[in-house]
Amino acid sequence: MAFVTRQFVRSVSSSSTASAAAKKIVIKHVTVIGGGLMGAGIAQVAAATGHTVVLVDQTEDILAKSRRGIEESLRRMAKKKFAENPKAGAEFVEKTLGSISTSTDAAAVVHSTDLVVEAIVENLAVKNDLFKRLDKFAAEHTIFASNTSSLQITSIANATTRQDRFAGLHFFNPVPMMKLVEVIKIPMTSQKTFESLVDFSKALGKHPVSCKDTPGFIVNRLLVPYLMEAIRLHERGIRGDASKEDIDVAMKLGAGYPMGPFELLDYVGLDTTKFIVDGWHELDVKDPMFQPSPALNKLVAEKKFGKKSGEGFYKYK
Repeated sequence: MAFVTRQFVRSVSSSSTASAAAKKIVIKHVTVIGGGLMGAGIAQVAAATGHTVVLVDQTEDILAKSRRGIEESLRRMAKKKFAENPKAGAEFVEKTLGSISTSTDAAAVVHSTDLVVEAIVENLAVKNDLFKRLDKFAAEHTIFASNTSSLQITSIANATTRQDRFAGLHFFNPVPMMKLVEVIKIPMTSQKTFESLVDFSKALGKHPVSCKDTPGFIVNRLLVPYLMEAIRLHERGIRGDASKEDIDVAMKLGAGYPMGPFELLDYVGLDTTKFIVDGWHELDVKDPMFQPSPALNKLVAEKKFGKKSGEGFYKYK
């Protein structure tokens, strides 16, 4: 009797697993909104792994620049990956580029897509307007995902009628190189949607990790307070507790980090860091980790954003 029972349980369990798997969406067609570094990187990786991609932005000039950037990135990758077979490398580049089309009309291309990934400006109102409009044109099965690194996914999803088919899909820069993807499941996200996005991330050759819709998710929630504490350590008192140079050296040699906190701040962009911290501070003004920094605010006010502007905590030629 016990044997029969075990067999029955196995049979039911197997059927349930097969049924759940059958319900998942196999993502083949992807629409990426935003042709900046992140959007272009996501489009490149998706196309390189056999997906059909439409990259969308506001103007043809932006899209032409994005496509040039993707091509240059692919050629660098092919040179390393196919060092012994240049012909195969050229074919890889050509095939990947052939899987990417572009458009300036998002509403016109989402009707047949499986997944929409948004990677535009970090502005809640702009994101809400975009998704609210696309919600009217996208197919019933289409999953919406935001690549935001600082805004609440729930606040973006609430602009649509498909909260069960909405999640966060947070990639890291540079997308072709960085293996991690944070898959953010809000309370309304269905298990089917979540599993479909996990499978999609794996299909891209990435390592997905799951997180709830908490400020900063996993990486930024740990990283940004660390960066802010480094600034406070430097600006504390009259001359600070330690110089920025010594703090950077200490974290590289003592903690084994590839970059010190001030080097990383300049690389990420001081304006970006300030934007994230200010947003978190609005959510919880009492949290000491989210307190603004006078030194950071001063540099941003002076348009000293880091490497991209030529000066931040350090000067760059």
